[in-house]
Formats: sequence, C-alpha cells, structure tokens
Amino acid sequence: MPGTSPFELDLRIHKQPAIGCHIALVMLLSPRQLTSPSTAVWWLYIADINPSKFDNQVEELKMALIKAMQLLATAVFLGWLVIWIMMPTATYTKNWSPKLRAQTNSTYFGRQGTSILIYTFPILFIAVIGCIYLHLVKRIDNCRRSISDTVAWKRPVLVNWPLGIVSGVELTFCLMFLVLLIWFYSKYLTTNFSKLQPSDDREELWKARLDAAAHRLALVGDLCCAFLFFPVTRGSSILLLLGLTSESSIRYHVWLGHITLAVFSTHGVCYVIYWAVTNQMDEMLKWANADVANVAGEIALLAGVIMWATTVPQIRRKIFELFFYTHQLYMVFLFFYLMHVGISHFCFILPGVYLFMVDRYLRFLQSRNRARLVSARLLPSEAIELNFAKSPKLTYEPLSTVFINVPSVSSLQWHPFTVTSSSNLEPERLSVIIKKEGTWTQNLHRTLAKPLVHDCLHVKVEGPYGPLSKNFLRYDSLILVSGGSGITPFVSIIRELVHQRTTLNRPTPVVLLICAFKTSADLTMLDLLLPISGNVSFSRLDLQIEAYVTREISKSPSDDAQNIIRTISFKPLQSDTPLAPLLGPNGWLWLAAIVASSFVAFLLLIAILQRFYIYPIDQNTNEIYSYAAKSSLNLLFMCICIMATASMAVVRNKKGNSKEAKQIQNVDMPTPVISPSSWFYNADRELESLSQESLVKATKVHFGGRPPLKKMLLEYDGSNVGVMTSGPHGMRHEVAAICSSGLADNLHFESISFSW
Repeated sequence: MPGTSPFELDLRIHKQPAIGCHIALVMLLSPRQLTSPSTAVWWLYIADINPSKFDNQVEELKMALIKAMQLLATAVFLGWLVIWIMMPTATYTKNWSPKLRAQTNSTYFGRQGTSILIYTFPILFIAVIGCIYLHLVKRIDNCRRSISDTVAWKRPVLVNWPLGIVSGVELTFCLMFLVLLIWFYSKYLTTNFSKLQPSDDREELWKARLDAAAHRLALVGDLCCAFLFFPVTRGSSILLLLGLTSESSIRYHVWLGHITLAVFSTHGVCYVIYWAVTNQMDEMLKWANADVANVAGEIALLAGVIMWATTVPQIRRKIFELFFYTHQLYMVFLFFYLMHVGISHFCFILPGVYLFMVDRYLRFLQSRNRARLVSARLLPSEAIELNFAKSPKLTYEPLSTVFINVPSVSSLQWHPFTVTSSSNLEPERLSVIIKKEGTWTQNLHRTLAKPLVHDCLHVKVEGPYGPLSKNFLRYDSLILVSGGSGITPFVSIIRELVHQRTTLNRPTPVVLLICAFKTSADLTMLDLLLPISGNVSFSRLDLQIEAYVTREISKSPSDDAQNIIRTISFKPLQSDTPLAPLLGPNGWLWLAAIVASSFVAFLLLIAILQRFYIYPIDQNTNEIYSYAAKSSLNLLFMCICIMATASMAVVRNKKGNSKEAKQIQNVDMPTPVISPSSWFYNADRELESLSQESLVKATKVHFGGRPPLKKMLLEYDGSNVGVMTSGPHGMRHEVAAICSSGLADNLHFESISFSW
C-alpha cells in the first residue's frame, strides 16, 4: 500500500473489512511488519486513532483464531477417531471403504493414497494447526493461564494401584480406550465369524476361527500403535494442545506399550499354533513378495519382546543401562513391522511415527552442539548443580526438563533432569540439580570431585521441554511436599514466584514447602533455592519452609568445613555455545513449516515413484512390484524429506544464535557460600547476604521424625490450595490419598510425573 494516505487506507478498510483482517493476520504472524513508522501510523488510523482499542482488537483477533483452531482440531480428531471406530463394521467395509478407495485410488498413490488421506493426513494437519495455535497462545499471557483450566486434571481417584496415582479424568479416558479396544476386536470377530460357513467338520471350523482371531488381533495392535508414539514425542504440539507434556505422558506410553506387545505376542503365538495344527510350519520361513512377510513380522516381534522384558521396574531402575540400550531396538521393531505389513497398512500408525521422527531428528541436531557449562556447585549432600550459559531468547516454564549427556561418563546415555532456574529471573543461566544415586550420577560426581583444576567438561543438552502454562499461579496457596532430591522441581517454582513478586510486582500464592531429608547434610539442598548469583530476596514472598531431618534426633556440632559448598568454574572453549532455541523464538511456526513441507515433499516423491516406476511395472508384467522394496523406498524418501527440511530450518536459525552467542560474555562466579546446615548450627554468625538472611528466617528445621503430612494438610487454612508432591513413591501416594479422601475440599492435588 505504498503511497496510500492514512485517511484513504482507513476508508478502504471500513469498506472492505477483509483487508483489515488480512493485514492484522500478517502483522500477528510477522510482527516485524510494524518496524516502519508509516505502518504504525496506518494502524493507529485503523484503530480510530485509539492505541488501546487497537491492542484490544488484536487481542480479540488472537483469541478468535485460538478458539477457531481449537474447534477445528477437535473436529478433525473426532472424525479420525470415528474412522477407527467404524473400521470393523460392515458399514465401513461394504459402503465407506469402497467409495473412499474409488475416489482416492490413482496412478500416483494407489491404495496407499486412501490410507494417507484418512489415517495419516488428519493427525499431521492437527499437529500443524497445533503449532500455530501454540505460537499464538505463547504471546497471550492471560490465555497461558487458562489453557490448563480447560483440561484440568481433577483429584486422584485411584492410589496405590499398579497404575499409580490416577485422576478421575485419566481413569475415564483409560476406560474409554479399553472399551474401544474391546469393541474393535469383538466387532471384528462377530463380523468375520459370520462369514465362515458352518461345516460338518468342526475341526476345520475352529481352525478357520483361530486364523481369523489371530489376524484381527494384529489390527487391535495397530490401533494401540497408532497412539504409542505420541507420548514420547517431546516437542509435540498435540500433547500441549491437551495440556500434557512428554514427562507427564510417559506412563501412557508405558501402558500402551504393555498392551501393544501383549496383543502382538498373542497374535504371533496364535499363528504359530494355527500353522502347527494345519501342518504349515514352513510359513514361518516365508517372505512373500506381494503379501504379508512372516519372517519380518517374527523379527519385529522378537525385538519388541526383548524391549518388553527389560521394562520390568526391577531392571529399569537397577540396571538402567540394559533398559536404555535394549530400548533402541524400537528402530528394528518399526522397520520390520513396515516390512511385515507394507507401506499402505503402515500408514495406519504413520502419524505418530512421523512426528516422532521429526522430533528425533531435531533432537539429534541439537545434541551436536557442545553446551557452554559455566560452573558446578558440589554440595555436602552429594548433589550437583550444573549452570549453563543460555540465550535470553530461550524461555521455558517451571517444571521443565532437559536431557543431558556427558561423553566422558557415557557417550550414549541421556538422562532427564528438572530445570531449577527461572528463565525470567535468570535470563542468561539454566541450572539443573543432579543427585548422586545411580551409576551414571556416581561417575559424574566422581569426575567433578577430583581435586584437579577443571578446565572444561564436555556436556550436551537436549531441551528444555515442559508445560506451556504456569498452573500453580491459579491457586491462592501452594503446599509443596518433597522428599530428598524431590525438592528440585520446586526450586524453579519458588524462583519464578520470586520473579513474579519482586520484578513484576504481581500477587503470588502463599507457599508452604514441606521437605524431608535423611541427614542434616542434605539440608544443603535448601541453599539451591538461591540462584548462583545470590541477588534474590524472599522477603516479599510469603514463604514458609518446614524441613524435617528424619535420621538425626537432635542437632549436633558440625565442622563448617564439611558444609562448604564447593563451586567449580569452567574455562570457556570456542566450540562451546550457549543454550538457545533450536528453531529460534518462533520455533512453533518453524516446526509447523517442517512438518508441512516435509510431508508435502514426501507425497511428491512417492507420487513420482508410483506413477513413473512402480505403476508401469505392475501394469506391464505378471508380477507385482515387491512390497518390501516399495516400503523401503517410501521410508528412504520420508527420511530424506524430514532431514532436508529440518536441517534447512535449523541452519537458518543457527545464524542468529551464533551472532547472539558472541555477545554473551562470561560472568565470574561468586565465591563458595556457607550451606544452610551451618546457618542453623551457627545462628550467631554474621550472614553473608540478605538473600541468605531472608531464606533463614523462612526456614524451620525439625529433627528426629517424618513430617505429619495428614495433620499439616488437613489443618491448613485457605479456600483454594494447590498441593504438589515430588519424592519417594510412598510419600507421593500418601499425599494423593489425603487429597482424595474428601476430608478437605480446599485441597487440589496437582500431579507431577517424573517417572523415567
């Protein structure tokens, strides 16, 4: 619109409102368009020379777009779900399926086109819409608070079950999914059994039914597989649309994995029995060229069973390395599953697998960078705080997690840890706390504890991943219950509350932190509530800390030297880079572009392959083109498209990150501070800072017993109290049971899941 006066522009927009909406949408998705002063003047005229009205109109437009996207995503998902529900019915097989195949079968996609259209495309469309939705939500503070309210997990209804702590909403959806599986299988059986002709030979009839039952079990497994990979896609827009995170959804992956492999194992056993009773054991060694490949299915099942066997809690927790390495067999499982059923059938589960592949490759690109590790704090409690340099553009919410790899300890193992820093309070630092427990953490602690000069430590980081909103801000009061190293998720919450109260001057909930430690040395964990900069005061935050030391009946003299927190500063290397958003500040829009463009490119490649290579072979010869070869080519094209589009997006944003990395200067680390345990033993000692003083005044230490949780929770005053717990299994279940008992209506249990 160059050369158009503001008055003329105003008249044009009033006459054609669509122009104004179009410009507003462009401005919303590309804020850089407002850099021109003349453009800003135009917008003031559009807003009737009222800047506040202009802001309100933009906010209203954003909210309208957000609601429209929510409705659209919900409608598409329900339609996709209806297809699965109707699949085993005669209506689908006799009416819907023939019409769909007739309208979508072409020389460019063949039967695969139908599967892509009704099983793959809807979910990828939701993922793209979800990315745009999250980009808009991220810019609206009020909406960020209300998201979790729309999908709020209610108080627990099941505690101490094999499933753990399960809320009413979770239980409802679990039961609905089980009903869907039962319906799916039973309807398939009744439909299929009705087609079997009664025969005087009862032996042949039960064999035919066994064959049909085994075949339909595989379709039930497909339904489970269709949902299996969504919970482990860490940067998933679909999970955040539901108010979930990958951390909180891991147990859904565990439940689905158990059901999937139980169903597939039964499917395999039934077919072995069927081949045995029909004298067709040679079928186990067949790899059909244009049909189901039995050998590939057996290899996939074997890989799945090995993974399944190592998920037993005793193995996963005590021999984590075995669990970790065998779980990489998922690639073998997926590849031979594809070879077993062919690409057309694989499209049933392709959406979850495709989004997981995009996420996994982006994580691979991020893990290629060496993170700039600034310092480490070693506590007498054998905990470690690692402090990384980060870009101010990298923002995250409390309770976020990062995955860390230290090649000098293990080149392959990645372990998740809760982020304890606040991206608002510490814009150039990201911190995590690691408790010395397993083999990996013991080796890391041993490496840092050596009395040598630490020039550098090679560390790789993936993430952070976390919630989109601050759920805890909606409560008037917060009760945070922790045991041992379980205090780490609450460190980020308290630091964020300090920022909200001191920097933004916003009202914050009253906080009661109940923490239990084994020994007084573990009290040093409380010192990590203070950032390493130490320039934080809790005086304006209504914070009360009740610390319980369970294995010591009274405080005894302690050597101050044993309670010194040792701080290690690391020398920066030129190859180290501060943590930065992999796809830039507009990461969700870039992710939407990657998913959409890679999938379109994939469709173009397979269309060319089908039309000009496979289709002529199928038409001009008596043989059908090999299913395995076609599936392999599809997989190859898929990987190429994902890698190409994701790499271009990362390289595009890496230039901006590199410029910013050069501007980040190293900050000298403060000298070691005295730990809280020595504060309580030397109350007459002059405190080193006002930060420590405010923390000491808020803390009360109890010796020789566990915290009386039931009494403290039920007697706590407040009309709207959020209760969060992190720590040992027994403590979490005890708190959940108290909140779900109905004895106090003001307690609202907030589930925190870190169940790796």
